[in-house]
Amino acid sequence: MDEQAGREPGDALAGVRVLDFTSVMAGPFATRMLADLGADVLKIESLEGDQVRARPPVREGHSAYFGHLNAGKRSLACNLKSPEMRDLIQRLAESYDVVVENFRPGVMKRFGLDYETLAAINPRLIYCSISGYGQQGPKAHFPAYAPVIHAASGFDMVNLHYQDDASRPATSGIFVADVLGGTHAFGAIQTALFQRERTGKGQYIDLSMLEAMVGMLVFETQEAQFPGGPRRPLYTPLRTQDGFVMVAPTSPKNFEQLTEAVGHPEWREDARFLTNADRNANWATMLSLVEEWTSQRSSAEAEEVLSRHGVPCGRYREMDEVLADPQLAVRGAMSSVGDAAGSYLVPNPPFTMSGSRVQVRPFVSELGEHGAAVLEEELGLGEEAVMALKDAGQLL
Repeated sequence: MDEQAGREPGDALAGVRVLDFTSVMAGPFATRMLADLGADVLKIESLEGDQVRARPPVREGHSAYFGHLNAGKRSLACNLKSPEMRDLIQRLAESYDVVVENFRPGVMKRFGLDYETLAAINPRLIYCSISGYGQQGPKAHFPAYAPVIHAASGFDMVNLHYQDDASRPATSGIFVADVLGGTHAFGAIQTALFQRERTGKGQYIDLSMLEAMVGMLVFETQEAQFPGGPRRPLYTPLRTQDGFVMVAPTSPKNFEQLTEAVGHPEWREDARFLTNADRNANWATMLSLVEEWTSQRSSAEAEEVLSRHGVPCGRYREMDEVLADPQLAVRGAMSSVGDAAGSYLVPNPPFTMSGSRVQVRPFVSELGEHGAAVLEEELGLGEEAVMALKDAGQLL
């Protein structure tokens, strides 16, 4: 009989310990995913705390935005410029597996907590630096938040070229570069952990958000080198009676299914739509004809009919609808986390594993909540020594 049968899945990263010096979004996104897979993540914050602790939505002084990014992590708040705290954190690094930071290049070195210093203490350490442009190069020290990287990477101008009626790049509040950079950091750390199992050695990871964004622009990178071809088909929202629907009939089979769904099988014999090349050349015309059909129906009806015929499509939804989606519920895509102001939902990682638990851990730490316990239990400091650090303003 299988000894694993009936057991709850374990944590893939159980026993992995992470010192997390990150703030705002890209770094915290990466380290929350590590925590979701069972790593013990200790978030090292300034005495003022990660600035996202003050960002809305805030309920009774607690930010759900912060909790979304930092659930499942312990918190130690200290003055990183203090030699005493530097020495203590160096001692902590002896028994940790991973360090993640997203300061500007050179900041961790000034703190005495750079890779070279910590790797000399712990050669098995995996150290990941996340920055806008990477650790070397003419822009390495430029300040860079996600919207800046969107502009610098070509992402915004590519989108502008795809909008025929726009005269300037789009305004956006969605931080693609942060999420993409954090996801790549998460993957790179896993790879380094795997390699360490074979070699026994840690290593340094230098992650550039700019390069993450450029790597996402697959077609555009090649088109820039080999321009002059026909314009690629663009996926435009089609109007319905109460909103919009996206329809993407990309394959010959999809096109046949579309003609059946909208009641126009004769389109298959139309010279404009006979082949994939014909349809691509007349893509806008084809979608405008489909829009004549969708505009006479609700978004829900259009989606239901098209989906029933096998046509890739989806109605445009507001976030409150998305959070109530039965598909997400069946997948267990959301979990509840809690802080002192109450509980709320956050997404789990977008994958499941048959032998491992993949789920956000349900607590959000108060600023500095675990600092004293970490120093006492992990470094053996006495209560008087911890109080002296607090009295001196070095530890919260």
